[in-house]
Amino acid sequence: MKLRFWIAGLSVLLVITSVSCKKDEPEESQTGQLMLCFRHEVNRDNIVFDTMKYVNAAGNPYLVNEIQYFISDVTLYGSDGSQIIIDDWKDIWYVDTDLPDTWCWQMKDPIPTGTYDSITFRFGISKEKNQSLMFVNPPESNMFWPEYLGGGYHYMKLNGKWRDPEGEVRPFNFHLGIGQIYDDNDSITGFIHNDFIIHLENSGFGMEKDKTVTFEVVMEVNEWFKDPHVFDFNYWGGDIMQNQEAMLTACENGQNVFTIHRLLEE
Repeated sequence: MKLRFWIAGLSVLLVITSVSCKKDEPEESQTGQLMLCFRHEVNRDNIVFDTMKYVNAAGNPYLVNEIQYFISDVTLYGSDGSQIIIDDWKDIWYVDTDLPDTWCWQMKDPIPTGTYDSITFRFGISKEKNQSLMFVNPPESNMFWPEYLGGGYHYMKLNGKWRDPEGEVRPFNFHLGIGQIYDDNDSITGFIHNDFIIHLENSGFGMEKDKTVTFEVVMEVNEWFKDPHVFDFNYWGGDIMQNQEAMLTACENGQNVFTIHRLLEE
């Protein structure tokens, strides 16, 4: 008799345990994915490298050899007031016009289904994240910013050449990163973090289950030299890494550099 009651009790316990486990099982994932692909233009045409065919707002004839930069802290703003920051797999993305593998960022973060009003990202790397030696392998490691100038990494290298009023072709290193504060003796007394947030207009989208939403993010190179400040290479020269005023001018122009276009869903 005791054995019979013991078996009956065990059966009830197993049923309860089974039901309990089923209640704890997660619901089916309701997510999709996001991809950003990067393209570079001058005057709305795909950029042609190593050819002196462009003229900026200051009237400087110029060419571009290469463009390399970081974006980070991509943030999605939901129509319900929620925010999602991309950080599950890779929160800092490197783009290099010489390396096709860097042109598209397939984000690993699962994006909940729903409606999103806009996308923002940080151009460069924040003060908290921009730490020296965090990249140990090239190409990212080649973006290091000298320690005596603030350390960490470049936000961007836009390298090329311009023709000065005398007709001489001169190199420029349009590099953005941490700025410096100098005293009257040209000694560095502090640093300024020049990273900034890009608000992408017309970046709203709807995410459906198991879909991939793809956007093309376009850099209009001439905008770096145009609005709200005309950037003149003949005035600023070819190297601005130690000129905070010049870098600030460029960063303020950077607010108008990027546009975004939705491409497709898979």
